Amino acid sequence: MRPSLTAAIIARDAEATLAGCVRGLAFADEVLVLVDAATRDATREIALAHGARVEERQFDSFAGQRDAALNMANGDWVLFVDADERVGPDLRHEVLRRITDPGEYRGFWIPRLNVLMGRVVRTGGWYPDYQLRLLERGAAHFDPHRPVHEVALVDGAVGHLVAPFVHYNYRTFGEFVRRQDRYCRLDAQRWLSMFGRPRRRAVLGQPLREFWRRFVTLGGYRDGSLGLGLSLILAWYSGKAIWLARRA
Repeated sequence: MRPSLTAAIIARDAEATLAGCVRGLAFADEVLVLVDAATRDATREIALAHGARVEERQFDSFAGQRDAALNMANGDWVLFVDADERVGPDLRHEVLRRITDPGEYRGFWIPRLNVLMGRVVRTGGWYPDYQLRLLERGAAHFDPHRPVHEVALVDGAVGHLVAPFVHYNYRTFGEFVRRQDRYCRLDAQRWLSMFGRPRRRAVLGQPLREFWRRFVTLGGYRDGSLGLGLSLILAWYSGKAIWLARRA
């Protein structure tokens, strides 16, 4: 018998994407949807209608939400999936195979294929975009110093899967910008927690470095105007996070 598996989703106002995500997780022994208490749409009802177990928690940080879901899960292993991500047959088979025979590994990084504004983006750091999302429940917790872009801390070796999530990411530039505005405030908290108050020169230096990294080093230029726009926006918000951290 293989170890049991919980598929865990943390969600807020996810009614537009949740049903397709939950349907693709029927192979798991349990699907857990942890709903942000601030949710105002039909996320809870959709999750229940598709057979998921629904819990609710007041949002404090993405790391806090994932850690809470990890503690609520009943499975020996936990696969974290976002509501706008999909698990295809190849990834499903690889997940079940690896938890059945994990060897020395207590967690696995999973690549993520991002679809932005209707296009698959493979440059600028958007692919393979590894996410540490398959975790042995008793051997992991989430780093509280990373409230956004959270990463699990695993007590043991960590491996890599081959099959990717498909991430149906931002549909419009407006949606992309609104999400970054929320993320940058959490990034400011992370910066203060990990490094302290940033220097004044970082307000300019950080966005310049981020733009060069994404557009030049990681090849964002190969995606033309889309790559340029994504690189510019992410650079701008990296600078805004530094500015917010200095003001705190």
